[in-house]
Amino acid sequence: MPLTGKERRHLRALGHHLEPVVIVGSSGVTEGVIAAIEQALNDHELIKVKINEGPEGRHEGADSIAEATGSELAQLLGRTALFFKRRKQKSRFEDILKGPHEPRPAPKQDEEKKPRRR
Repeated sequence: MPLTGKERRHLRALGHHLEPVVIVGSSGVTEGVIAAIEQALNDHELIKVKINEGPEGRHEGADSIAEATGSELAQLLGRTALFFKRRKQKSRFEDILKGPHEPRPAPKQDEEKKPRRR
């Protein structure tokens, strides 16, 4: 299920302080890189990946990683990509992505405003 804009924004905020855990080298996105990213996603759920110069560009590399791992691309900033894949069990993002920013209830219109004291 694709991420909504609010979920994507919240994940970008959570991933801001993270360091890249996998670096894609000059060989590009290989099976070994995919295996390392899948393991990191299983362990952390939210990871950064550094995509260096290679046979494919950074956009194509990020798209191929997301497709091969079944993850969502939360952000691509320069050569650093932020990927998210929720675990099926014991996910630490269950409560966070359910709706962390619920709207406040509107004030009741029938109540009169109390005068302000000075």
